Parts: sequence; C-alpha cells; structure tokens
Amino acid sequence: MKLETEAYLEQQARWPRQGRHILAQYNDTSVVVYQAYNRSIGHFAARNGYFGGSFSLSRMSWVKPNFLWMMYRCGWASKHNQEVVLAVRLKRAAFDKILTQAVHSNYVEEVYSSHAAWKQVSEDGDTRLQWDPDHDPKGQKVERRAIQLGMRGPTLARYAREWLLDIEDISDFVREQYEHVLSGDYDRLLTPREMVYPVADPQVAARLGLAL
Repeated sequence: MKLETEAYLEQQARWPRQGRHILAQYNDTSVVVYQAYNRSIGHFAARNGYFGGSFSLSRMSWVKPNFLWMMYRCGWASKHNQEVVLAVRLKRAAFDKILTQAVHSNYVEEVYSSHAAWKQVSEDGDTRLQWDPDHDPKGQKVERRAIQLGMRGPTLARYAREWLLDIEDISDFVREQYEHVLSGDYDRLLTPREMVYPVADPQVAARLGLAL
C-alpha cells in the first residue's frame, strides 16, 4: 500500500480537539482524498487509474480528505454500494483550486452578502463544501469538524481524469483495521498519517471558516 500509516493513538494525541480543520495526507505535490463506491466503479477506477465505466459525471461527487470521516460514512467498507474504499491522490494545485472555488452547502451570513447572493453562486458554481462532525473509529462524534468537498460538471470531469495522480483500492487495509476497532485494540490500530492541511491564502481560509 502506498499510503503512509501511523498508530491512531499517536495521531489522536496531536490532532486538534475542536474547531474546523482539514486533516489530510499530503506532500508538496499531492493530497489524498477518499471515496467509497460499489465494486463496479471502485474496481474500474483502481484498475485503470481514472473514473469511468458506470461512474456518473452528471451527479455531484463528494470527496473526503479525512480517513476516519470516510470510515464513518462507509461503515468501514461495510455499507451497501460502499464496499470499495479508494485512496485518490490528487495534484495539490487541483485540491487548492477546489478549496478556492467551493461554495458552502448552506447559507453562511458571514461569507455571503445575502441569501440571494449565496443561492446565485451556488447555482452557478460546480463545487461545494460542507463541515460535519468528525468521528472517532467507533463512529462517535467528536468536537472537531471535518470537511467534505463536492464536485459536479466541468470540475468533476477534470477530477475524474486530469487531476489524478493515483487511485488505490485500500479496502483490504480498511477491513483489517476495522477488526482492531471491533476488538477495542486501539494500540494496534493504524490509520493513514494525517496532518492539518495549511491553506496559504488567508482570504480562502477565512471563507472556508478554518480554525486559526
């Protein structure tokens, strides 16, 4: 597996306890995001290195840079049509572009001049952002918030092929680690190594609502 992993308990000790943070595995050129699909879509993507086959470009597609949020959403690869968990390595410049263009799923008074203005940019744009409670390995909510990013239209088309560096099927790893969760053996639990992602542009950081 290409993902870097680290003991969950060690990571938990350094992660922020609360606030809005983008936790992700990244380097100078790439950022990893996660998605979960049925076997047809997931296996096609992992085998071919892009999204095709029965993958739909006509719907909103959501990615999550936070592994444990993805595990909560897909039930550690146990939910129907979410049996294949993919680690998608994106160009870092593309990830930053998505953050820059993303519009909140709900009206945020501090960001948009009016509800009508938010609705207009939401209808015109093809990227979304949403903050949700982050979760621990058992699926319990924590105080920290996790981001998910939605794409449609031209942005989704670029994500599906142009912006990709690698797609890896990590379903076996997910199921192996879930056994440690079920047994309560957190000393053996490994998760992808994640750090707080730095958003260089202060205006973008403020619009996203990131914790300082």
